[in-house]
Amino acid sequence: MPHPSLTHAMAQIGDMRLHYVRAGQGEPVLLVHGWPQTWYEWHRVIPHLVEAGHEVIAVDMRGAGDSSRPASGYDSNTVADELHELVRQLGFTTIRLVAHDNGARVAYAYAARHPAEVKSLVFLESKILGIESDDDASKEYWHFGFHQEADLPEFLLAGREREYLSFFFKRYSFDPRSITEADIDEYVRCYSGLGGMRAGFNYYRAFPETAVQSRELARTKLTIPVLAYGGSHCMGEIPLRSMNLVADDVQGGVIPECGHWVPDEKPEWIAREINRFHGF
Repeated sequence: MPHPSLTHAMAQIGDMRLHYVRAGQGEPVLLVHGWPQTWYEWHRVIPHLVEAGHEVIAVDMRGAGDSSRPASGYDSNTVADELHELVRQLGFTTIRLVAHDNGARVAYAYAARHPAEVKSLVFLESKILGIESDDDASKEYWHFGFHQEADLPEFLLAGREREYLSFFFKRYSFDPRSITEADIDEYVRCYSGLGGMRAGFNYYRAFPETAVQSRELARTKLTIPVLAYGGSHCMGEIPLRSMNLVADDVQGGVIPECGHWVPDEKPEWIAREINRFHGF
């Protein structure tokens, strides 16, 4: 499928500069990436959403890609409010959210904090921290604790960014060939730059704070439609189970022959599901 014309732009959100890309015309949808990725993880999905009639905005969150990399502010509420301000600056009064991994936790906070302005949420390969367990923010996966250590990951991984990021792409995919060397080049470009790895780890260091925020937000369940999927060879039914704890109107399940990197591994499949869910 031909790739639509992408417009790259920067938005000033307080002291932050957020990089985003924009394509298409129609109902707006905001795509939110995870770690260790950027807006680019959606590049195979965007053409399908645009063809169906969406205007797509894919953002680099605080600290990622070509956005600013401040030393703090990586809790979900802070990042969610920045994305909310970006959407308002772009002139949209309502938005559909599609998000993956750490970005899905941010998108949940966005939807929970601004429910009247969110039409739906697609929640991929993630879970809401602090709901099922008080310590899952540190212990859910081995790298959570490692990334939360002060300074140590940056020290050990300096100059080894490609090897470290490649490990995650290979280890947590169903078919490692779905993440190409060109894809890895782009992510290494972003995360090996000044402060790139530290900013990525700061999301994990903010997990305990995010878990506290999520427990508070979950006191009021989402009423918007939610679509939650996990990959058969990674999180499986966890995203659906997690969303059922915090939202009333949830559908979804498990994506067959898929690992963690849903937009890369199953771009056509997930685009069809998103468009179906949106009524397109």
